[in-house]
Amino acid sequence: MKRALITGITGQDGSYLAELLLEKGYEVHGLVRRHSTLNRSRIDHLGGTPDLHLHYGDLTDGVSLVNLVRDIEPHEVYNLGAQSHVKVSFELPEYTANTDAVGTLRLLEAIRASGIDCRFYQASTSEMFGATPPPQDERTVFYPRSPYGAAKLYSHWVTVNYREAYDLFAVSGILFNHESPRRGESFVTRKITLGVASIKLGITDHLTLGNLDAVRDWGYAKEYVEGMWRMLQHDEPQDYVLATGIGTTVREFCEYAFSHAGLNWEDHVRYDQSYERPTEVDALIGDASKAREVLGWKPSTDAKGLAELMVDADIDQLGRLVAHKREG
Repeated sequence: MKRALITGITGQDGSYLAELLLEKGYEVHGLVRRHSTLNRSRIDHLGGTPDLHLHYGDLTDGVSLVNLVRDIEPHEVYNLGAQSHVKVSFELPEYTANTDAVGTLRLLEAIRASGIDCRFYQASTSEMFGATPPPQDERTVFYPRSPYGAAKLYSHWVTVNYREAYDLFAVSGILFNHESPRRGESFVTRKITLGVASIKLGITDHLTLGNLDAVRDWGYAKEYVEGMWRMLQHDEPQDYVLATGIGTTVREFCEYAFSHAGLNWEDHVRYDQSYERPTEVDALIGDASKAREVLGWKPSTDAKGLAELMVDADIDQLGRLVAHKREG
């Protein structure tokens, strides 16, 4: 039985990846940070699964990482843990760097020092491209426009360095925006679909957003974790872009989400400049040709389909919550 260690297992990607690996017969170990309240809603449905094991630890604590790698001896490590909100990274730049950049170094060093035969996946991001115009692929010049993008760029290059310096099987998946009903509520796609659900159910009458002209390449997170796994099954460690290749503005995503619920987005969306970033990334559109040709990976859900499935999930979830409160 293969053993995998996932940092960030309680996040969107981590929960989908845990499901995938358990379905494939893995023994899955997840790194979780200690909180005063439990925050494991995305993996609660996996509770009681005998092959799932959770461990307290933190990417800012090198000792915990060394101990975990030594004790678990994983065959595969997926580094998905991060402070992943771009706008928040401007407010918490040092914490973002310590977690997203140096945290990756700590984990790589724990693997190297342990001497185990292990394959490593680093969650890189399209935000590393930043101001470089699309389309963006594995050969595109990086130009990050946020502390988050800069921290992830360090992680990307240190992963390449450990691959070349120590002959580690280490890869970076440069994933473009990928969303789902499990996306955090502060991210724009989930903010939109949750707002649609709230308006549809009569809880509120408007939604406040920032830049509506930003273009992103949005895919479905559940499909993207399959690509992560495929990268570690290949014979050679290489870096790959995962993307749909289709650019969609925030405005268009709003249109898809509201119209699916029978609403006109222009009647409900308000603009607030405070939601703008200090430095904006205008357009991110990926070219995943390499992943398609080498790994046989390709997405099947576009931005419209994604918006619709997220709206349906949020209306269902919020509707059940409202009904429960009324009954109570």
